[in-house]
Amino acid sequence: MDAKAPFDHTPGACRARDILERIGDKWSLYVISQLGGGTKRFTELKREIDGISQRMLTVTLRGLERDGIVTRTMYPVMPPRVDYALTDLGGTLLDAVSALITWGDTHLDEIDTARARYDARVERVEAFEPPHEVAR
Repeated sequence: MDAKAPFDHTPGACRARDILERIGDKWSLYVISQLGGGTKRFTELKREIDGISQRMLTVTLRGLERDGIVTRTMYPVMPPRVDYALTDLGGTLLDAVSALITWGDTHLDEIDTARARYDARVERVEAFEPPHEVAR
């Protein structure tokens, strides 16, 4: 192995890939970020994470709980009360997650401009391409 590349980061060999897929999706990033402010109830998280469905929040929380990033505490009261919080392990992700969200917010205008340029370029190219023939 090369001294400059001490770790094998090919997709098949990188065990971290599984966890990166979990924490790298957009909903997990927002859940971790919201729980960084302290324990929250499901309804609080749903209200604070714009655009997430109840089902997607449930799936995301279960995955994060399975990976040891979030804890779920259920209280035997009526109506049932369930709290979610970051574990110590989850807390170690907070700086990285916050940095990613901040980066996205900071560069929204630049990304929108780049997307518009790209889309306009692709539209021009597609306008001059002959139609694709359907194979028979």
